[in-house]
Amino acid sequence: MKVLCVNAGSSSLKFQLYEMPAEISIIGGYVEKIGAKDSFYTIKFEGKKNEVVKPIKDHTEAVKIMLEELVNYGAVKDLSEIRSVGHRAVHGGEKYTKSVVIDAEVLKDMKEFGKFAPLHLPGNIAGVKAMQKALPNATQVAVFDTAFHQTIPKIQYMYPVPMEWYEKYGVRKYGFHGTSHKYITEVMQKKLGKENINLIICHVGSGASITAVKGGKSYDTTMGLTPLDGLMMGTRSGSIDPSIIKYMIDEAGMTYNQVDDALNKKSGLLGVCGFNDNRDVEKAIEEKDENARLALDMYVDRIDRYIAEYYLELGGEVDAIVFTAGVLENGAETRESIIEGLAPLGIKINRDVNNAIASFKEITSGIITTEDSTVPVYVEPTNEEVMIVRDAYKLA
Repeated sequence: MKVLCVNAGSSSLKFQLYEMPAEISIIGGYVEKIGAKDSFYTIKFEGKKNEVVKPIKDHTEAVKIMLEELVNYGAVKDLSEIRSVGHRAVHGGEKYTKSVVIDAEVLKDMKEFGKFAPLHLPGNIAGVKAMQKALPNATQVAVFDTAFHQTIPKIQYMYPVPMEWYEKYGVRKYGFHGTSHKYITEVMQKKLGKENINLIICHVGSGASITAVKGGKSYDTTMGLTPLDGLMMGTRSGSIDPSIIKYMIDEAGMTYNQVDDALNKKSGLLGVCGFNDNRDVEKAIEEKDENARLALDMYVDRIDRYIAEYYLELGGEVDAIVFTAGVLENGAETRESIIEGLAPLGIKINRDVNNAIASFKEITSGIITTEDSTVPVYVEPTNEEVMIVRDAYKLA
């Protein structure tokens, strides 16, 4: 059976077609800058990349292009071969603890929960509707980013705000990147041969979150009501004093929307040093850029703080710390800096192994700490797409 994975953002559409149940990736690609004059799409097939620059006005057109290319490249002879489509859904509230087939009620709920992630909502909904129209006979499945975190206990997910805010308006920690954290948990359960596993998973890419896994289930996580909370990220501030928002409105004459936009899109690494990509930050450090050095130090410090916090939450019983996603799958220097900050916990870097691991190298995973470290630190590539297609395949 052929199953399609779709991840629709506000101005992007990523996709991957799999042969199931063998989990063989056939073709993939992404459409970027939807609605802009310089929009383009890239197709990855049989080890080659092909980029096409052309105007793409909306998600419906992006889906049309994607499906046409699946046929053009021979990935499918006919679109009817695609039996199921798995959609990455950013927010499932408290209602959805697992993936579900999308019907009218689910689509309505997705719109409702979209208020917690307004940047992602338009793309999410547009992607689903476009696929429903293009592939009416395929099973459409929503795989919620928040689902894995629904096991977090109340003491961890509640905020110390008026109880009415939670009871009437749903103000609580929901967590995100759940599909990635769940994938890594399952990989580590198999690697260590242990079901009731305790982990600290660091998913650090452009967006970043850390999750404490206790007994194989999510126990606490850094992102909160929205993906803005927690770690400093590529363009997001992470946790800050909330009074800063009113202060900037009063002092700088900014509107709330301008402050919110700045905290989501102009802060983090970008705000401190002008670069949002970790590779550019490291290059600037080599050129003696003081702000780049400051930005990376702040970035690493916040990661170390949460790891230490979750180490205590898990009572010091941690089977492994796992580094995953773009920055930590590839950034040897950043990984080393994080581990150096964990020295008080008895964790030590194995530099030779650490420097040998990256997604673009021959070795893509492994333990990057010394044998006498109190907790092993693994580098393990994540695969959110395969988790999405597994659920889409099961529900089809």
